[in-house]
Amino acid sequence: MSNTASSAEGMSIMDHLNELRMRVIRCVLAVAVGFFVFLAFYDPIKNFLTQPYRNLCAARPDFKCDGSLYSLGPLDGFGARMKLCAYGGIVIALPVILWQIWRFVVPALSKKEKRYAVPFITSTLVLFGIGCWLAYWTLDKALEFLIAWSGTDVTSTFQVTKYVMLVVLMMLAFGVGFLSPVLVVFIQLAGLVTPRTLIKQWRYAIMIIFVTAAVITPSGDPISMMALAVPLTVLYLLAVLVGWLLVRNRETFA
Repeated sequence: MSNTASSAEGMSIMDHLNELRMRVIRCVLAVAVGFFVFLAFYDPIKNFLTQPYRNLCAARPDFKCDGSLYSLGPLDGFGARMKLCAYGGIVIALPVILWQIWRFVVPALSKKEKRYAVPFITSTLVLFGIGCWLAYWTLDKALEFLIAWSGTDVTSTFQVTKYVMLVVLMMLAFGVGFLSPVLVVFIQLAGLVTPRTLIKQWRYAIMIIFVTAAVITPSGDPISMMALAVPLTVLYLLAVLVGWLLVRNRETFA
């Protein structure tokens, strides 16, 4: 038995609580650093997030918008800045958070399970980033659909807080949604469900994916929903395949 495992078994409840507190403090500090990074670069980040809206206004003069955001109260701009920096801080701190979670649970894992940690963390970060990018890429198309459905005589003027929160929630919804393949692989490795069962229930899985995409998409438009549901369907099938390969290899070398 390794020294890590031995020390983990000898730890008292207070030792585990102290370690958990240390991990949580490190996560909070990482989020705080990310918060101040976003705060320092707020204007470039805000301009980046509003670029799809400005492009849409330039491409569709019939929408009668100029790409500007409006503050309707003294605290409106301040609130938008704080919310964006808070969510941005969490995103920047995500590698640290995942690493701290892994370091906390690693003593309870077997040697074979530990080797999956780095691939899981890496795939989580990559999939989350792809989801955020996809949300940003579809933003102008979602806005075009929403503005068009407002009517021909409606002038679009977006409040800065509501626009920023829409973009942030869209990116978080897509980013979190793209983590579902990691969960599918994990439950197969944990033995909670077999790849054969997931394949047999593929119709129900696709229905759940489309319903979930419709629920978690903040804009509620069909373009964003399809942009999330279709890739998730493909990723679900790939996750089942990856899980099947990992389970088969584990059984072969057991």
